[in-house]
Amino acid sequence: MIEAYKSDVQNYSIEQLQYISAKGVWSICQMYDHLIAVAHEYLDNVELCAKAEEEQSLGKTEFGKQLYQNGGFPPIKIKLPDEMNAPPNNQDSMEKLTTRLDHVMNRLQEWKMKVGAINPNLKVKHGGFGWLNAQEWYELVGMHFRHHLRQKAELELNIENGKKETIQDIHIGDG
Repeated sequence: MIEAYKSDVQNYSIEQLQYISAKGVWSICQMYDHLIAVAHEYLDNVELCAKAEEEQSLGKTEFGKQLYQNGGFPPIKIKLPDEMNAPPNNQDSMEKLTTRLDHVMNRLQEWKMKVGAINPNLKVKHGGFGWLNAQEWYELVGMHFRHHLRQKAELELNIENGKKETIQDIHIGDG
């Protein structure tokens, strides 16, 4: 999954990466930044589970249970609370995003074989999903990347529509 994002980022110019079509809409660069930052946060929680000493008997919220039963997020837009919704970075180049994605993939690879051996009762709380163990935090990385595929397609469409508007504006202005 992340390999596909890494491959796709090669297809954008810096202008396309940083293009914001409307107020409150992210650029592709911001979406990538968000995905990478959240992946590291989730992997940090895998590590916290691995280092935890006290077992946790509490489990997931209802939404968390549904998320894992379905194997992913529902096809809806999720708005975070304002305090968690600062705009992501819009300055990275394709090369920087590629390097950052490589780092996420390396961390995932490091945990891939270890995560299953971590006691499933060692957990870290997620604000919306409840208490998750290392395996669940690890799986959440992939679920989150898959969840943003629809947004990625919308942002790519915004770029295409932006090109059309620019072409039309030039054409009208020249006439």
